[in-house]
This record gives sequence, structure tokens and C-alpha cells, in this order.
Amino acid sequence: MTHHKTLQYFLIGVALLILPLVLQTFGNAWVRIADMALLYILLAIGLNIVVGYAGLLDLGFVAFFAVGAYMYGLLSSPHLINTFATMAGMFPEGMHMPIWLILPAAVGLAGLFGILLGAPTLKLRGDYLAIVTLGFGEIIRIFLNNLDHPVNITNGPKGLSQIDPITIFGVNLGQKLTIGDFEIASVTLYYYLFLSLVLVAIVVSHRLALSRIGRAWMAIREDEIAAKAMGLNTRNLKLLAFGMGATFGGVSGAMFAGFQGFISPESFSLMESVMIVAMVVLGGLGYLPGVILGAVLLSALPEVLRYVAGPLQEMTGGRLDAAILRQLLVALAMIVIMLMRPRGLWPAPEHGQSLVTK
Repeated sequence: MTHHKTLQYFLIGVALLILPLVLQTFGNAWVRIADMALLYILLAIGLNIVVGYAGLLDLGFVAFFAVGAYMYGLLSSPHLINTFATMAGMFPEGMHMPIWLILPAAVGLAGLFGILLGAPTLKLRGDYLAIVTLGFGEIIRIFLNNLDHPVNITNGPKGLSQIDPITIFGVNLGQKLTIGDFEIASVTLYYYLFLSLVLVAIVVSHRLALSRIGRAWMAIREDEIAAKAMGLNTRNLKLLAFGMGATFGGVSGAMFAGFQGFISPESFSLMESVMIVAMVVLGGLGYLPGVILGAVLLSALPEVLRYVAGPLQEMTGGRLDAAILRQLLVALAMIVIMLMRPRGLWPAPEHGQSLVTK
């Protein structure tokens, strides 16, 4: 059984490594879809800690995504140099901070914002918690949108441009890598970086679920009053869940800014938060394989449906907008799946079933 699992993991690993090289032959657009799917997996794993493990409904998770993205954008673009003369004097050659400095800063700031969100919501549950977190996400977006006067920090709705691509060990991921006669596209290099981060996130999340902290989160999720009666410090555990989940959002946001080269507040709308929650719920709350499956499906499905919506639009003589039609198809697919699989596509095994399986 152990050898079978080892072989299975080995084959999955080989498939993941060669996937972008195969997709590259069909065009870089397909590799880009895979890159974005990996970023959404990171976000879904982070939200799963809050929603799946601790049972705290968070509809403002995209705020941490935005915090990480703007941290990377401000520290690796010419915006601060062009805006503040003092900064220009301190960094005459431009502010090009390495990823090793930006990433911990993005993680720390996103974790801090997660705790700040969690602190006033400790006594809230259910719909009330959802409304407060939704408002928090919108406040962050509006804040970024209006922080261009009287002091221009975020450049407002114009966004941040000319963001440096990510450089790892001297390799600029924004440029293709040539090895002999073989060329690896920039999007493929980003794929391998994002895949490495996703694997680390999976290991961390899995170990958290098996730890005492993870079991305490699940006890709070099942019955908070009983958990408190058993001596668990529910206040600190909830804050830890918000902070830990937010750090994954900060990492994903920083990677997104380096990958895109441009960010604006419109990239962090309410719909993004809703989509991330839908990924976790659709795949299976609290179960990592299901969360990953949900993230892959909901991030790739709208792009794949572009090839379906186009012909359908032509069949109706152009009377239907392709973008609206694509959203309709995604919504119909989700409704069908949730009716047929109410616990998610790949839910956590029932307690009795898992014991029988073992």
C-alpha cells in the first residue's frame, strides 16, 4: 500500500512538472491559466484555514490578497520614488527590493490585518460575521482606491505599473530562459515558482490540521460553547486562524503583483472574495484535496468556457454578450454540482467511513 501511494505521488509530481511544457506547445495563454489556478489554490488553502478548519465565514479574504499585492507593488515599482523626493534621495537607482525582503513584509502585514479583522469579530457568528468581513474587504478596496490624495501612496484607481518581475537566485522570471536550444517561457518559470509555494502551503496546512491547534479549531467549528467549556482559549485560537489564513493571502498577492506587473483596486473586488469562498465550499469544506479541486475548477472553468461562449454567441446572432453568457454557464454548472454533491465535490470522509477504510 505504501509503495502504491509512493508511485502515485511520483506520477502526479512528474505530471505537474511536465504540464506547463505540454501547455506551452498550445500557447502561453494556457500556461497563464495554470499560473492563475495555482495562485487561487494558495488563496483557497488560506481561506480553508479560516472557514474550513475554524468555521469562521470570511467574505473579505480578498483584502489580504490586496495587501500582499500592494506591498510588493510599492517596494518594487518607481511609484514611491516618483512621488516622494526623500525616497528618491535614499534610493537613487530606484527601489528594487528583492523578493526575500518583500515576501516576509507582505506575509507580516497581511497577518497583522488578519488579526485586526478578527479582533472586533470575536463575539460574532454566522451571518453577522459574514457581513462584517464583507465590509472589511470593501473598506480595504475603497481605501486603496482613494489613497492618492492628499498624499499619493497607492496612486488611486490608476493603480501601480512598471512593477519589477520576480527574480529568484539571479533568474529573472519575467524573461524567457534559454537552455541550449530549448526555451522556457516566462509564464512557465512562474508556474514552477507558484507550484513550489503551493506544495509548501499544502504541507503547512496539512500539518496544522493534524496539530493540537488544528484539532482545537475544528472543536470550535463544531461547537464553540463546548470547546470553551473544555478549557480552550477560543479568543486566541480565532485570532490565530484569521492571522494564519491571511498570511497565505499575502503570499499569493505578492506573487500576483510580480506576475502581472500591474495592479489596481479593481483587481480585488467583492466578486473575487465570493469566488474564493465558492472554491472552498464547492470542493469540500476543511478537506485539502477538495479545496484544491474546487480552486482548479473555478479558476480554469471560466477561461475554458470562453471557447464555448463564443460559438453560442454566434448562434444567437451576437444578441448575447459572451462575458455574461460565460458567467451564466459557470453559475449553472455550480448549481448542478451543489444539487448533486451538497457536501462538495470531494468532501472529507465521514468519521465512521475513515475508520473502516483504515
